[in-house]
Amino acid sequence: MADILLDIQHLTRRFRLGRTASLLAVDDLSLQIHRGEIFGLVGESGSGKSTAARCVMNICRPSAGKVLYRGVDIWNPREFRANRTMLQTSRQLIFQDSASSLDPRMTAAEIIAEPMEIHRVRPPRGSLREEAAFQLRYVGLEPGCLDKYPGQLSGGQRQRVAIARALCMEPELLVADEPIASLDVSIQAQIINLFQHLQAEHGFSILFIAHDLAVVRYLCSRVGVLCRGRLVELAPTGELFDNPVHPYTRSLLSAIPIPDPRLERARVLTPFEPDGFDRAGELAEVSPGHLVLQGGGGV
Repeated sequence: MADILLDIQHLTRRFRLGRTASLLAVDDLSLQIHRGEIFGLVGESGSGKSTAARCVMNICRPSAGKVLYRGVDIWNPREFRANRTMLQTSRQLIFQDSASSLDPRMTAAEIIAEPMEIHRVRPPRGSLREEAAFQLRYVGLEPGCLDKYPGQLSGGQRQRVAIARALCMEPELLVADEPIASLDVSIQAQIINLFQHLQAEHGFSILFIAHDLAVVRYLCSRVGVLCRGRLVELAPTGELFDNPVHPYTRSLLSAIPIPDPRLERARVLTPFEPDGFDRAGELAEVSPGHLVLQGGGGV
């Protein structure tokens, strides 16, 4: 289909822990992200979300499977070399920890301008500094932050600088790996609203990785649920939250905090034992666009 931007096919990533031991981080993951879509990938810590993102961004080589971006097999050396510039500019990654993803020896202006310098992109607004100033204003920061170093900025300001750095390349795909997890709640809301505004303005696709299901429900149009590296459920956001089918999904949703103290005290968690989770089975469609892992202990 012409509107498919990212096509992940049977992606598997296994980490060797020694001569005989290994860890299966991502297990036969298949999903598609369409142009202009915000796709949420959720699961508890250690479920394989970040590993999948790194495979999508050519940081972590898959053990098996394919990742097609705009029809290009990004892990095929010949296809990657032929499309290197496109792959390196139209995909951008925003990390969870802005403190470690920004060079502490560079100012905000230098950080934002660096991708344009590396790829020899002519700044649309004349100079690299003018472009950096524009991008800063666009993400809600004052021009006075241009000459500040990351250590002089708050966590929310650093994350906005990281977003500005990604936006200066005008990407088609933005991979956001838990970009608000390390921020205060009030700052989280600002960053989420910023993502929503930027996506509506630019129309790029976002692979939004998170463990905060309330944020995912607010921001994303479709959601995939990972358990121990296996995709157990995939559905439009409203359908997933209103009609969860897989036991793991129901367990995750039952853990969402409720603002009302009385209801929160009465909340009953749905138990799920991940150690007994059976990876076997196949994704089956239970309703239009709603896929659930079935068979082999799935549902």
